[in-house]
This record gives sequence, C-alpha cells and structure tokens, in this order.
Amino acid sequence: MDNLVIRQATHYDTNAVVSVLVKSQWFTYNQLYSKSYIQNLVDQYYNEQRIKSEIMLISDKWSGYFLAEKDGNVIGVIGGGMINSTAAEVYVFYMDPDYRGLGVGTRLLNFFTKVQKHSYGATEQWVAVAKGNDYGIPFYEARGFIFQHEELAYGTSVDDQDISLKYKRQI
Repeated sequence: MDNLVIRQATHYDTNAVVSVLVKSQWFTYNQLYSKSYIQNLVDQYYNEQRIKSEIMLISDKWSGYFLAEKDGNVIGVIGGGMINSTAAEVYVFYMDPDYRGLGVGTRLLNFFTKVQKHSYGATEQWVAVAKGNDYGIPFYEARGFIFQHEELAYGTSVDDQDISLKYKRQI
C-alpha cells in the first residue's frame, strides 16, 4: 500500500488511536459479546485519558503505541511490551475494518516485532486472541503463531465468559 507510514504514536495522535480502537472493538466483537460488555471494555480501556497516558509512559513493560498511517489517517494500532527478559507480548492490535486484508496489518506487526526483538531483546512473541475471534485467529496462525493454552482475558472474571487463546512464536 502506497503512502503508508508506520511510526510511534505521540500525544497528538490520542483521538485517532481511540477512534481506531473503538471502531475495531465494535467490529471485531459485536457477534461475540453483549453490547453492554463491549461498551464497558471501551469505557475502561479505550478512553482518551488512558490512551494519552499510555502513549506518554513508555518502558520495557509497555513500549507505547505504534501506528499505521495512510494519507494522514491512522488505520492501524499496535502496542505491547516485555513479559520477561526474552518474551514479548502484543497487548493491543487493531486495524480499521475498512483497511483489513490489504497487507497493512502484516506490515504493522512485522515492524512492531522488529522493535520488540531489536530494542528489547525478545526471542519469542506472545499474543492473546479472544476465543471465537474469526478475524484475529487466522491472521496470527498464518504468521507463525502457535496455540499454547486458554485463559481468562485480561481484567475479566469467570462470569464475563471472556476467554483468551494464548499464542506464541519464535522471533
């Protein structure tokens, strides 16, 4: 895709990051979870204040957000961090649904993988995908991630019935 820029987010990108994350949440999970559950996730994790702080506070445990931008519009967002000295995890990765299937997600993941490998020394990369996410699961499997186990999704309880499938690949 021409005119694609991949870069680290700045505080100026807060609203664009929120927009992609919220739009993608609804697109991805509308068939899996109740509207109230999705809205609670959006309110808790993808509000402007939280995203702005996550853009600004960078460490080895959270390397900030990286963006795919086309013609000045943010169309993809990825972020993650190190979970130990050699293992990295992708915590957040969403594409604007209008740009799915064009190779942008692959380029964004490849870029972020290089950041985790070369800046933080990661030799393996993990990702959690919602059970039933028919967009994410085939994407990660096609890129060499191998299913490891199931667990409760981050920040949820058994009552939420939000199960993550944990995948890993060597990088």
